[in-house]
Amino acid sequence: MSNRIVRINELVQRELNDILRRRYQAEAVAMTVTEVRVAPDLRDARVFVAIVGAEEFVQEKFRWLRRQAPALREEVARRIVLKFLPRFTYVLDESTARGARVMQVLDQIVPPAAEPPGEVPADS
Repeated sequence: MSNRIVRINELVQRELNDILRRRYQAEAVAMTVTEVRVAPDLRDARVFVAIVGAEEFVQEKFRWLRRQAPALREEVARRIVLKFLPRFTYVLDESTARGARVMQVLDQIVPPAAEPPGEVPADS
């Protein structure tokens, strides 16, 4: 991937997050744009969005985001000047939820009682 595409990815991600935080503050409180992948021809982009909450809440917010897609694209077009502004395809990023589940499982594993290094057992 070229350096230009990497910079465009980061710029679009930053602008989308900023728009969600400023313009749609109440609706987008649990949303974060985690990654943007713009095609080399700048025609299409996949926008990965992480939403925190229960499954119903996540689906409701994701539907809301997809309804707001034209307005978001229009606002990004005002902020970023590119030859072609990509069409955004929103994808629900479940990696944070999976990571939280893994951490929860790891927290449930009780480590064996180990003595701190350098201490002598009390019964010696």
